[in-house]
Order: sequence, then C-alpha cells, then structure tokens
Amino acid sequence: MIYRRLCFNLILSTILGVLTLGSSAAIASNNVTLYTPYTKISVPPGESVNYSIDIINNSKNLQNKDISVSGIPRGWNYELKSGGWTIGQLSVLPGERKNIALKVDVPYQVNKGTYRFKVMAGDSVALPLTIVVSAKGTYETELTTDQPNMQGSSTSTFTFKVTLKNQTADKQLYALMADVSRGWNVNFKADYKQVTSVELEANTTKDISVEITAPAQVEAGTYQIPVSANTNSTSARVALEVVITGSYSMELTTPSGLLSSNITAGDEQRLEMVVRNTGSSLLTDVKLNATTPANWHVTFDPIKIDKLLPGKTEQVFATIKADKKAIPGDYVVNMEAQTPETSSKAIFRMSVKTPMLWGWIGVLVIGAALGSVFYLFRKYGRR
Repeated sequence: MIYRRLCFNLILSTILGVLTLGSSAAIASNNVTLYTPYTKISVPPGESVNYSIDIINNSKNLQNKDISVSGIPRGWNYELKSGGWTIGQLSVLPGERKNIALKVDVPYQVNKGTYRFKVMAGDSVALPLTIVVSAKGTYETELTTDQPNMQGSSTSTFTFKVTLKNQTADKQLYALMADVSRGWNVNFKADYKQVTSVELEANTTKDISVEITAPAQVEAGTYQIPVSANTNSTSARVALEVVITGSYSMELTTPSGLLSSNITAGDEQRLEMVVRNTGSSLLTDVKLNATTPANWHVTFDPIKIDKLLPGKTEQVFATIKADKKAIPGDYVVNMEAQTPETSSKAIFRMSVKTPMLWGWIGVLVIGAALGSVFYLFRKYGRR
C-alpha cells in the first residue's frame, strides 16, 4: 500500500511538473508579440512591399530577441531595418514596443500564386505574412511610351518620352538605336544629357527623351520610327509615329532677282514681283505689306493671294510713290509676303533722282547768268 502511494505521488508530481513547465513556456512565448495590420497583400511582379511591424514586450523584463525572416521564397530579396539601421537583433524594455521596417522585393520573374513566410522574434514568436502575386512575371526588358504619335511640319522637332524598364535580375548596359532612312536625325537624352547608351540596375526604370527631326525636303505623310534598347542578352523596341503635314516656305522677289531701281522724287514706279511657294504644303491667305521711309507709299495689286500651290508662283505688282520732297540718295523699302505659317521679305534699294524740271531750271539759270555777263562785257567792255 505504501509503495502504491509513493508511486502515485511520484506520477502526480511528474505531471504537475510538466504542466508547470508547459505553463511557463506558454507565458514565455507570450512575453513578446509581433504585430502588423497588413498580413496578406496582393501585388504585381516587380513590386516592393513595405511592412511596418511592432515588436511588443508584454513582460516585466528586458527582452532581447533575434529578428529574422523565415521561409522567404528563393530569389526574393528582403531588408530588415530599425532606427535607420539594418538589424539582426533587437532589445525592448518592459512594457514598450519597437518598430521594425521590412521591405520585400518581389522579382519580375515569378509565377502567379500565393507565397507565405514568417518574421521571427527568437525561435518561438512568429508573425505569418502572405504575398499574393497577381500575375505571372517576366524576365525581360520593356520600352514603352504614353504618346507614340506626333504631328507637325517638316521643320518641327518631335520630342517623345519613352520609359526603359530593366526587368531582369542583373545590371544592364543598353545601346540606344533608331532605324531611320537617310536624312532623318534621332537624338537620345537621359538626365538632360545627350547619350547613345544608358546603364540600369536590376528592376529599375529610366525616362529617355527621343528627339526626331525630318529631312528638309520630306514629303507630307506618316512615318514609322522604330526605336530600340539592346544588350547582348535582352532587348526591347517601341514604334514611334511622326505625321508630317508638309513644309511651309515661300520667296518674295522679282522675275530677274534684281532688288533695286531708280525713282524721281514725287513720282510713282510700278514694279513686277513674284511670290513663289518653295515648300511642300499649300499656302493660303498670303498677305502683302511694306515698310517705307516717311511720306513714301506702297500699294499692291493684288493685296492678297488666296491660294498658292507648292512649287507655283503668283505675279504681284507693287506701286512705289516717293516723297515729293525726297532729296537725292538711296532709300530702303521693305516688302513682305506673310501667312500664319511662314513669311518672306524683299529689301528694295530705291535711288532718288532730281526731277528734270529742276534740271532745266538750273540750265536756264546758268544760261541767264552767262548771258548777263556777256551783255555787260559788250556794253561796258569798250569804255
């Protein structure tokens, strides 16, 4: 009987000891809590997920815990920081909490699905986290633009903004190229500098400006400009479209090209002129005007050309009237043909001559003077 009682007491003591140890372990595991409100997040491939995690000390003792991430998928990168430092261990005073920043980089090359991992404080405290990748990722380069089409004249500079994405796991040096015909000019700019290549770290992007100018005599139409970024292992291409509406230019001159003439003060002179469309687009509402010296006047016939086809000319007459008090010399008359798209100037040099009447009057005055002298010699010369 005594032996049985001793065995019973021993078994009871053992059970109570185990329960006591289990109770102590449970309390110990509840001394520290890891907390974040966002435990399940859905993101696309290539995204970075930033967690703010609190480690809370519920005990009356200082807790010093190793901080780690367990079960992170292979190929994923993460970073644990607190107070601006990368950490592996954290101490928390009784009744206080510390914040941990966890950054998880989801790679571009990843399958669609659900990925689970844990943040650990020591060996017993775990915070389960879940990231749902919403689509299958890629392992390639991407070149995109929000505005692939631009329109303008042949003298315009077409500036496109393209975005280069390095969706690979390695740093890449991309050569920038454009497939264009002779006469087209394509320049690439990155960080406000003209470049022919750019270097991108893995999983980063860069904005690039593409400046395109057309040949001088390009015909109106739509042109495709393929632009590419290439390395030995990967490449990407985007097609840019330029719509040329035609070039606008014209010339105001005379049939002979001579831009000088003579005129008598107070007289009028009618000059034949031509307006020539030297561009590739139709010119409309070509207006003619002139800038003259004071008290000079210029009139045009006609004063406006309604339409002028490319390569065609239109005859115009300009009547110049000089100031009647103009003294002999050279005068400049500026004439201009103008449309909203373009204009052309012709600078005429007008030489003013003395009127013939004043010449004859001068001759008569000189003749009268000579006659008077001759008469005086005849009359008084014999005395």
